[in-house]
Amino acid sequence: MMKKINHLGIAVKDLDAQIAIYRDQLGMQFEGTEEVPSQLVKVAFFSVGESRVELLMPTSPESPIAKYLETNREGLHHVAYEVEDIRAAMAACKAQGLRLLSEEPKPGAHHTLVCFLHPKSTGGVLTELVEPAKH
Repeated sequence: MMKKINHLGIAVKDLDAQIAIYRDQLGMQFEGTEEVPSQLVKVAFFSVGESRVELLMPTSPESPIAKYLETNREGLHHVAYEVEDIRAAMAACKAQGLRLLSEEPKPGAHHTLVCFLHPKSTGGVLTELVEPAKH
């Protein structure tokens, strides 16, 4: 079901400051930024081999990332796994007793479809399923 790690999501308070660290100090290839209205975040992506690092900054106090940052410090927020068919992957996860945070996939960055699995059902790790855009 899981094809590969698509990206690691890192919650940040200041996107520009963190972009400078990842691009200039760590030397990662910066792919650009994008606003994701369905998640109330602005994201920046960096290539690392065939995977990515995604920095997430809230665009609203109602954002799940804003709420996360209220009770946690900046840092690793989730691990995202690429799947071929998100609806099939969601059904398989649900059949295995994993708790979905939404019953339907939501639009993600880069025209993907995404769904999160509750960390209480995945060993404490917020897990994202990502179906890449069909070209």
